[in-house]
Amino acid sequence: MKTTRYAASRQKACQQCSNAKAKCDRKVGGCTRCAQRGLSCAYLQATSPRGSSQNVGVVDEENSQSILSTSDLSAFDGQLPSPESQLHAQEDIPTDAGSALTISSAATRAHHVGDPSLNATPRRPSGRETLDFSGLQLVCPINADEISNRWLRPYIPVAAQTIKRYPTSVTAFIYRILKSYAAITVRGRGVPKFVHSAQMAALATSPPLSTCLSLARICERPLPGSEEVACDVLQREMNNLYELHETYDDLNSLAALQAYLIYSMVLFFQLGQHSNPFLRQAMMNLQEIACSSCRRGLTCLAEQQRSRPGWEAWIVAEAKRRTIFTMYLFDSVLSVQDGLPTFLGTELQGLLAPASKSLWQAQDRYEWETLYNIHLAEWSDEGLRIDELWPVPADLDEADVAKRSNRVDRWLEDLDEYGTMLYAVTSCTHGV
Repeated sequence: MKTTRYAASRQKACQQCSNAKAKCDRKVGGCTRCAQRGLSCAYLQATSPRGSSQNVGVVDEENSQSILSTSDLSAFDGQLPSPESQLHAQEDIPTDAGSALTISSAATRAHHVGDPSLNATPRRPSGRETLDFSGLQLVCPINADEISNRWLRPYIPVAAQTIKRYPTSVTAFIYRILKSYAAITVRGRGVPKFVHSAQMAALATSPPLSTCLSLARICERPLPGSEEVACDVLQREMNNLYELHETYDDLNSLAALQAYLIYSMVLFFQLGQHSNPFLRQAMMNLQEIACSSCRRGLTCLAEQQRSRPGWEAWIVAEAKRRTIFTMYLFDSVLSVQDGLPTFLGTELQGLLAPASKSLWQAQDRYEWETLYNIHLAEWSDEGLRIDELWPVPADLDEADVAKRSNRVDRWLEDLDEYGTMLYAVTSCTHGV
């Protein structure tokens, strides 16, 4: 009994309030602070110390294998930890029975294409399952080399390239949206909409992203004269990422791409480095990092075969596609700043458009697999492609135009903020 009372006494706040170092009233069903902010409220579960040694596994650092509990994903919808807690994450992870990150020794492996049970009705696990980001089956359906050469287009004309003529209001809209991505990261209020919640739960095994979210916090309200110091810190980390980007595994290759993009946006929007020559060089490096990451895969093999992929593989593929789309939008903002034309990203033709809100925000494997089975039934041909949001080709007949319009309407029925933003840009630009 003493052990139980002692364990309960340590649970003084929910995970959201604990991360924000705020007072928590621990109300049943959700504390007042989380309810006022619309956050998902979760409490740590205390267990007997006698069972702790059975629940703690080992993370294979050599293979960069990211294993995490999916019940912890909802804890990252609100404020981010402070830079100090991020930089000392290894010290803050509890190892006793009250640990929120209870690592199972029996990791749930990703589904393999061809498994007869792949699209079977999923069953909710009885215990706390894990995610394993190793051995992902991803493919690259586009010519990734064209991404790394994109910066050359304003200087070296390419046959059949189409200039993207954004109206002034659309350019201002993109600017404000991307500026908000940088702002919420710097202020610790969340992460950009191209980062999946599972990545936040795996920060301990994703150094590029965890370091980025920590360093970005030093850019909030810098003291007069300290802006250059903050810029120098970010630029040095960006150089490190560029030198190491070829060495990362699938998950950290994505994390490095996302981190480099976030650093670039923070420099531009938060630190006012509009005319800094480093930023244009950074965009060239960013496109090279993107090319390298895309070569590792932008699409799940199962997606191409119209079957259900593993959740881990889908998370990486979907987050990477969203990151690439955001990079292209940011490139257009910089091109306008430099007085250069920007071009339609025809090299991305065939990639899937952002997935539904339901799939992106699913909090566990059971929920995601159930929703993905429904998705496969509703999109029996194939999901909406990003090029279906571009100008309608002149050779499409009336029936094909109507079919395309109906597909876009169906896609719009369940979009999150990111998908809605992307549609607003394409619709106002191309009239889709």
